[in-house]
Amino acid sequence: MAYAATAGGVKLAAPAAPGVLAIQRALVWLVGASGAIVFIEPSPYEIVTLLAAVTFFATGLRLRLVLMPLILMLVLLNVGYTISAVPLFEQSEVASWIATSWYMAVTVVFFAMVTSEDTAARLDMLRRGLVVGAMVASLSAVAGYFHLVPGGDDLLTLYGRARGTFKDPNVLGAFLILPALFALQSVVSDKLAKAFRNVIAFGIMSLAILLAFSRAAWGGLVLTSAFMLALMVLTSRTNAQRSRIVVMAIVAAVLGLALIAVLLSFDSTAEMFKQRASFDQSYDEGRFGRFGRHILGAEMALDLPFGIGPLQFHRYFPEDTHNSYLNAFMSGGWLSGVCYPALVFTTVIMGFRHIFVRVPWQRAYLAIFSAFVGTVGESFVIDTDHWRHFWMMLGAMWGMIAAAQVYKIEDNTVPMESER
Repeated sequence: MAYAATAGGVKLAAPAAPGVLAIQRALVWLVGASGAIVFIEPSPYEIVTLLAAVTFFATGLRLRLVLMPLILMLVLLNVGYTISAVPLFEQSEVASWIATSWYMAVTVVFFAMVTSEDTAARLDMLRRGLVVGAMVASLSAVAGYFHLVPGGDDLLTLYGRARGTFKDPNVLGAFLILPALFALQSVVSDKLAKAFRNVIAFGIMSLAILLAFSRAAWGGLVLTSAFMLALMVLTSRTNAQRSRIVVMAIVAAVLGLALIAVLLSFDSTAEMFKQRASFDQSYDEGRFGRFGRHILGAEMALDLPFGIGPLQFHRYFPEDTHNSYLNAFMSGGWLSGVCYPALVFTTVIMGFRHIFVRVPWQRAYLAIFSAFVGTVGESFVIDTDHWRHFWMMLGAMWGMIAAAQVYKIEDNTVPMESER
């Protein structure tokens, strides 16, 4: 493979021809759509992402210098995990966990490199793919919850909660937040016909999130929606745009409350909602409850430079960590424990600094950044460190930031194009 030095990085292979560019964009769409089907192993997402990576590396990718800190932190993070896992490699699940962690790191770099070029078009294809995949996952989740698929209860639900094409209802709810934000953006910004289609899409995704009965996903959808809409108001160019966003957001909120009211009219749904909405769950309270484990685990981590290794926390406590930052310390020792939050919060800080940068993909940036910040917050109460969509968003954030820096240098006088 030929390498050519270019401004801002290293170019892998030659510039893509128009036909190759179309194939690359189609693969980005396919990666987004396949991310919703993960109840089988290996998942279609892994296969498609591998195919996309091979195709992109063969047809041209740029490794920008701004991505080097990302790569360094990912390598150090996984070196810490690997060192701590050395005494445990005879356990197949530990070896698999380490392999998955390295794979996730590779996907981060891949998404960062992909979204750092042809950014607006590739983000649009990723958005379209994610929305299609989310609709498949949402419709299957709703159909499973209401017993519309003969014999599909065990596959599409878990303990009375909708899970659709996911293994875990919590992950279903978390995955749907980003495509739901994309749909919400269209509702408050686009022309009537497109906005109406996305009202339906947003409603179906919101319904699936509600029926997943994940408290984190409920709160995540509300908070990230409010955060994103606030950013859209702040970055809008005209008062008319701001007014429309505010009015349509109010309409969406009213419709959401109406949807909840209809759902609560079903006794079984109301009972599950009441149970899941409670903050006095047995697994949250007490010395060995969720938050008690966080304190005890943090005290334990201070005395263990190499941690206890991946998947070992439940040997010391009744449940897993349910805290990705604590899990980094316990699974990879101090090295991973420092690198994981450094990676995450460096991305958040850089993300805030680029909110007001006028680029053609600013709208997509606001949605991805909002969903990413929501997942960062959620990581304090749940293990998100192997969520595929989390690492995809992390890579996309770095790619968009790298692209924004190049865009400002090359032509910071070109007006932002409207997103279609």
